[in-house]
Amino acid sequence: MSAELSDIEFEDHGSKGRYVLRGPDGAEAELTFTSAGDNQIIIDHTGVPDAFRGQGAGLRLLTRAVEDARAAGRKIIPLCPFAAAQFRRHPEWADILKS
Repeated sequence: MSAELSDIEFEDHGSKGRYVLRGPDGAEAELTFTSAGDNQIIIDHTGVPDAFRGQGAGLRLLTRAVEDARAAGRKIIPLCPFAAAQFRRHPEWADILKS
């Protein structure tokens, strides 16, 4: 995992969780998900405040989720419009996309 992805915090709250990037001013960029059984997650929201705009924060969060899902043998259902668009732009993620 690259250094910039290791800056992302992972929070697991049972069936729900999120990936978070925290800025020095307290701003948080987040990607939230819901577990759908043992083998898949639903990415349902990506929120990037103005403090993170133009820095690739959303893509960094999603990349970390993709790497974690791949390592755990899980599939991703991208309900969030941002995540769905990124999956279309990254064919190398097709192996973990729930079809």
